[in-house]
Amino acid sequence: MNELKDWLKDKLLRNGLDANWITFTSNALLLMATLLLAWGVFYILRAFIIKVVHRFITRSQSQWDDALLKHKVFNYLAHLAPVIIFIQALPVIFSDSPRTLALLSKVIDLYLVIVILNAVIAFIKSLEDHLTQSKAFIDKPIASYFQLARIILYIAAGIMILSNLLGKSPLYFLGAFGAMTAILLLVFKDTILGLVASVQISANDMIRVGDWVEMPKYHADGDVVAINLNTVKVRNWDKTISTIPTHYFITDSFKNWRGMQESGGRRIKRSLHINLSSIRFINPEWRAELKKIHLIKPFIETRQSDIDAYNQSNNIDTSVLINGRRLTNIGVFRNYIELYLKNHPDIRKDMSLMVRQLTPTEHGLPLEIYCFTNTIQWGAYENIQSDIFDHLLSAAQYFKLEIFQSPSGSDFHQTFNGKA
Repeated sequence: MNELKDWLKDKLLRNGLDANWITFTSNALLLMATLLLAWGVFYILRAFIIKVVHRFITRSQSQWDDALLKHKVFNYLAHLAPVIIFIQALPVIFSDSPRTLALLSKVIDLYLVIVILNAVIAFIKSLEDHLTQSKAFIDKPIASYFQLARIILYIAAGIMILSNLLGKSPLYFLGAFGAMTAILLLVFKDTILGLVASVQISANDMIRVGDWVEMPKYHADGDVVAINLNTVKVRNWDKTISTIPTHYFITDSFKNWRGMQESGGRRIKRSLHINLSSIRFINPEWRAELKKIHLIKPFIETRQSDIDAYNQSNNIDTSVLINGRRLTNIGVFRNYIELYLKNHPDIRKDMSLMVRQLTPTEHGLPLEIYCFTNTIQWGAYENIQSDIFDHLLSAAQYFKLEIFQSPSGSDFHQTFNGKA
């Protein structure tokens, strides 16, 4: 390079150029030649990456290199070639112009920092894409940690740029940041809270991508689609998106339906409200009629045998229904429901199953059905639940039980017409 520079100066001098302009002209020409060389090398490298490297990556079966290609990691690395050329050429070209060399060296250093930053950021994004698609991390909030890494890299790059422009040591700016701790805490408050929350969420396995969560306070009810450093995105069942600060999942309460999804069974917990005035003892004639119901015939026979034995051993006068022990229509109906559920093909037999009475209210006697379906699919679950209650609401009349409902306008109308 030195020989080329001396040859160019001699050539310009022989062509009659003023001696005062020889250095400037030779430096300008060499700089233009270096720019053309750097551009040519970059163009060739980029064409090589696009044609050869891209073709090789698209043919490979590995998914890792596809992520590198998607985020243009190799394209950013191609920018390093012009930087290397300038670093080697500028000290020779401007050896007699130290001020110009210092200025251009700063520009090249800044360009190098930006190139390295973009390449590293692209590599981190590629790593994030690869890990989020792997089975081991698909439901983990790793996006938060990659976001934090990118923030740290941006801050480090900013410090390096300021250090280069102002000629100060990077430690000088780190010390200045230390003095601005209070301001930094205020500026990065959400980021710090989000980082702490992400660590706790991950450590305690509180939520994962794909979980069904319910957070009524923020009108969120749906699947978690993304867990980031600052926010958690929930796609609600109406296809709207709720964006909730990550740290709220630590400070506020929410419901995670993952346990239900993993168990393979979804709970049915609903009550039939029985009119209290329709509850009564069962006399022998009615008992004979109820035995025609195939499902509860064995229960009635076994239960009545125990009742008869008890009443006889205690010399109870059974001519009055209230004396001794008796079957009631509500009790037989309750056992009918339990047997019906145990014989239902869509109800889990290995999970809790019960039919119980709750405290009577102004709406009658709640008869609660508590069981689990053998599917967690929403549509199938609703169909199973509806079919069960369709049957039970219709079956209640066979036990002379009335389902309670508040009087409506038509009820009053029928009452008044009957009196008239």
